[in-house]
Amino acid sequence: MGVHGNGDASGLLINGTVGVGKTTAAEAVGDLLAEAGVSYAVLDLDSLRQSWPAPPGDRFNFGMLLRNVRSVAANYLDAGATRLVLAGVIEQPDERRRLAEAVGAGLTVCRLRADHAVLRERLTRRHDGEPEVLRWHLDRCGELDAVLDRSAVDDFTVDTTTGSVTDIAASVIKRAGWL
Repeated sequence: MGVHGNGDASGLLINGTVGVGKTTAAEAVGDLLAEAGVSYAVLDLDSLRQSWPAPPGDRFNFGMLLRNVRSVAANYLDAGATRLVLAGVIEQPDERRRLAEAVGAGLTVCRLRADHAVLRERLTRRHDGEPEVLRWHLDRCGELDAVLDRSAVDDFTVDTTTGSVTDIAASVIKRAGWL
């Protein structure tokens, strides 16, 4: 039996830079799991870390994220979920280890990638009319992509430059060995 009484459970983090489609892909993975009759839950890590102010030395409020993931994942596992699909960002191997502990089930990490021009287009569309927010996201996009290249925290990569959301989600599920 697992930590929360569900020994068959496993987690999948969909990781990647801003604008690459993490949340969209996670939701589509959930849809495909439901179609296959697999019990699941989707956790948006950005919403679980969103509080202000972040403590000194914890720029992206990772400590709060871990506290919330521990509680939310336990609730889903106790309710019978066998697959936890997480959308968010981890930048370092130690963050991966700590997130896996908080999830309470094995954790596979998929990195989504896309061509820079496509990322720029997505972010421009998302932050239309918000020039300062757009500028921050465009700067962060390149910065985070470089950090993820160096840290190599992912088990596999899926490209989101082209293809339907459903096809991308199916590829993620296949590479994770879930269906």
